[in-house]
Amino acid sequence: MARTARIRRTLIGLTAAALVGAVAAPAVAAPGAGAPHAATQAALDALHTTGGMPGIAAETWTPQGTWFGSAGYADTAAERERTAADHLRAGSITKSFVTVVLLQLEAEGKLSLDDSVERWLPGVLQGNGYDGNRITVRQLLNHTSGVYDMVSAPEWRAYMNGDGFLQHRYETRTPEQIVAMALKYKPDFEPGKGWKYSNTNFVLAGMIVKKVTGNSYAHEAEQRIIKPLGMKETTFPGTDPKMPAPHAVGYSKLYAENPGPEIHDATEYNPAWSGATGEVISTTGDLNRFYSAILQGKLLPDRQTQEMLTPVKTGTFFDYGLGMIRRQLSCGVDVWGHDGIVWGSLSSTAGTRDGKHMLTFNINGDWLEDGDLYQDMFEAEFCGKAKPKALNKG
Repeated sequence: MARTARIRRTLIGLTAAALVGAVAAPAVAAPGAGAPHAATQAALDALHTTGGMPGIAAETWTPQGTWFGSAGYADTAAERERTAADHLRAGSITKSFVTVVLLQLEAEGKLSLDDSVERWLPGVLQGNGYDGNRITVRQLLNHTSGVYDMVSAPEWRAYMNGDGFLQHRYETRTPEQIVAMALKYKPDFEPGKGWKYSNTNFVLAGMIVKKVTGNSYAHEAEQRIIKPLGMKETTFPGTDPKMPAPHAVGYSKLYAENPGPEIHDATEYNPAWSGATGEVISTTGDLNRFYSAILQGKLLPDRQTQEMLTPVKTGTFFDYGLGMIRRQLSCGVDVWGHDGIVWGSLSSTAGTRDGKHMLTFNINGDWLEDGDLYQDMFEAEFCGKAKPKALNKG
């Protein structure tokens, strides 16, 4: 799930048949066509050399074709390079999948974004300052609910940060247990009266999908998104801690309070800890395909696409729609996508509003402290700046 603040430090229903082939991958670029991405390669190199990241892989889609670049290693001991085939833990990119499912359900008339959480999860958000009657599905999806983030809870930090991760990484926690962990702490603000990123919002959103459909969010995403789009390398692993091959080693400092130089292999862990807020495994190509489909209106009717892409101000350098981040770059280009940060993996996808120019990248390390280096990837690809400078329009 997303640890964006840590990194940046301030940081309807359509039939499957209608969707198959709806978003075709661009043709592979001809030899020499990588030159326009020189700034992007330079940004990749900087993440490795200046940022100290073990390995970075990036893939772009443009009307001219695809381009793949990398720096560093998938496995530093074996000096194995990153490849476009690498599977990656996409973390909070899962939130966009869950959002699309809920918006499809809205388009089918099965729920409304303005339904209260209490309607679908009676009694779950009650007490200690919470009233599920006053919190809507929409407010979960754009993080204006005020619900406390379970990742900030001392219990979470004890279990899944530092040495706690090494002890508990293979254990299972249910969505109900994870929500209960968060609700021990009072809301951050009254519903609709602020903005704060909260992973708990999407654990609740996943529970609502189950209540509405009778199926898990993962099942619904597989049937509604993954299979129709032909995303053959994208999976929801459930409680399986293993990664499909090929994949990079996930190097981590475990989000320890006072991290030292020691780096751990965090490749394997039980994804139930992340669940609807960060479970999905994918590839750079599949994620480009997914977000391009959203932006081109291939997954949702116009009304729901517009709702997903209607952002609220966050007080940071990005705005937030429904399960979707909007970045405003220094060259005047807006790009849409999401970040995903879990143990040993940092991923991000963004694309232009027409869905024709996409970038997805993954870092197989989780301790990046220089947020500018991270933002520089988008400035480089979409603004063509060899030495990009992020513009904060927060």
